[in-house]
Amino acid sequence: MSAKVVERRYLLPFILITSLFALWGFANDITNPMVAAFQTVMEISTSRASMVQFAFYGGYATMAIPAALFVQKFSYKKGILLGLALYATGALLFIPAAKHEVFTYFLVSLYILTFGLAFLETTSNPFILSLGDPETSTRRLNLAQAFNPMGSLMGMFVASRVVLASLESDKRDAAGELIFPTLDEATKAAIRTSDLEIIRNPYMILGFVVIAMFIVIALVKMPASGHSNNIHPIKSMKTLFKNKVYREGVFAQIFYVAAQIMCWTFIIQYADNLGIDKATAQMYNILAMGIFLGSRFIATALMKYVNSRKLLMIFAIGGMFTITGVIFIEGMLGLYCLIATSAFMSLMFPTIYGIALENVTQEDATLGAAFLVMAIVGGAVMPKLQAIIIDLGTVGSLAAVNVSFVLPFICFCVIAAFGFRSYKATLAR
Repeated sequence: MSAKVVERRYLLPFILITSLFALWGFANDITNPMVAAFQTVMEISTSRASMVQFAFYGGYATMAIPAALFVQKFSYKKGILLGLALYATGALLFIPAAKHEVFTYFLVSLYILTFGLAFLETTSNPFILSLGDPETSTRRLNLAQAFNPMGSLMGMFVASRVVLASLESDKRDAAGELIFPTLDEATKAAIRTSDLEIIRNPYMILGFVVIAMFIVIALVKMPASGHSNNIHPIKSMKTLFKNKVYREGVFAQIFYVAAQIMCWTFIIQYADNLGIDKATAQMYNILAMGIFLGSRFIATALMKYVNSRKLLMIFAIGGMFTITGVIFIEGMLGLYCLIATSAFMSLMFPTIYGIALENVTQEDATLGAAFLVMAIVGGAVMPKLQAIIIDLGTVGSLAAVNVSFVLPFICFCVIAAFGFRSYKATLAR
C-alpha cells in the first residue's frame, strides 16, 4: 500500500501550519503592488520605489540563518511563534510609518515583518516535510504550498480593490495621464496623507490576524521536532555544500524567486506602458495568480506520473517561451504572455526545495532549509536591476519595460538547467 501524503495523526498540525503558507502569501502579494503605489504617492523613481522589494526580501536574507539556529536550539513550534510575533510587529509598525509619512519608515516596517516571514518559512517548510513518510514529502510540501497562492490571491484582491482603486494619487484624466503630478503642493500633501492611511490599513488589520494565529498555535500541541543537541552548524554547512544537488538547488532557488517577484511586481509597469491604470493592472495580476494556483494543483497531480525533476525542466522551458513573447510582442498579447508565465512558475519553489533537501539528513535539514529560504534574496536584488532598466524608458526600438524581462528569461534558463542536471543525476544512480 502506498504511503499517505498526510497521516491522520498529523492532520491538525498539518492544517494549522499550512494556514501559515496562506498568511505569508498574503503579505508577499499585497506588498508587490505597493512598489507602484509608493512610486506615485511619494513621487519617486521606479528604482527608488523598488526598495520596497529590497527591504521585504532582504529581511529573509538577514534572518533565515538565525531562524534555523533558533529552531535547532529550541523547536519548530517556538520558531513559528517567534516568527508570528515578528510578523505582527512589522505589520503594526505601518501605523507610525503612515503617521510620519516617511518612505524609509515603511521600509523598516517591511524589513521587520519579513524577519517573521523568514522564521515562518525556515520552520514551516521542513516541518511539513517531516510530518509523515519521506516518500511523499515533496508531494506533501507541494500540497501545503498550494495554499500559499490562495493567500496571495487574497492579498492581490485587497491590493487591487481596497488599496489601489482607492488611491487619489492614481486618478487619471481623459487622456489616461496621472493628475497627481500636476496638482499644487498643498493638495498633494492632503492626498498623500489620505493615500498612506489607505496603504496602512490592510497591514494594521493583518497584524491583529497574525496575533490571533499566534494564540491558536501556542495552545495546540505540536510534534516535538526541530530541536537537536547533536547538530553542529559549521559541520552541517560543510556537509550541505558538499551535496551537489543541494548546492545547485540553492542557486536555482535564488533565480526562481527573482523571476517570480519580477513577473508579479512589474506587471503593473508593463500594463502602465499600455495605458492601463494600477487597479486594473492588478486585476491582471490576480488572473495570473489564479492560473498559478490552478497549475499548482495540476502539477502536484502530475508528479504522481512524471519525475518531479523532469517536470521542473519542462515548466522552466515553458516559462522561457512565454517570457520571449513578453519581450518581443508589444501590446496586449505581450501582457497575456506575462500572465501565462505564472502557469509555469507554479511548481517551481516547492519542487526545487524538495529536490534540494531530498538527500539531506534530518540533522542538517533545518540549516539546509535556512539557506533555501535565504535564497529569497534573489527577490531583493534582481527586481532592483529590472527597475533600473525600466527607468531607461526605451532600449533601441523596444520599450525598456519589455526589455527588462530578459532577466526573468535568464532565471528560467538556470532553473531548466537545474531540472535537467538533477534529473540526469537520478538516471545515473
